[in-house]
Amino acid sequence: MYRLMTPQLAEALKDFPLYSQDSKGKEAVCRAIFALGSIRWYILEGETEGKDTILFGIVIGMMEDEYGYISLNELSEVELDYTKQDIGKLQVRQQENFQPTKLSQLKDERLQRFLARFE
Repeated sequence: MYRLMTPQLAEALKDFPLYSQDSKGKEAVCRAIFALGSIRWYILEGETEGKDTILFGIVIGMMEDEYGYISLNELSEVELDYTKQDIGKLQVRQQENFQPTKLSQLKDERLQRFLARFE
């Protein structure tokens, strides 16, 4: 948790505990975005549980796009090893300077297609 739990993320989640945006659909506010290559996690809410923070959001770019819960500790440990290709190791990063935005206003075609399935 310590690598990805930044003051910016703590502030973004402060008034958005789990279940606080239920049934808002495209009007839910994305609080943070994490990325690894073409995979993106759009974080809607979260709260600390013990030594971890449990997040809820949408993951886009994996085998299946879906809503789900994400452990910040586990997300911090995700790593792709490209050292044999002289690229090094890639880790999940939080998008810097992201301002909370309604899902409907995010410019991600795949995310918008995913959200349209629930209209």
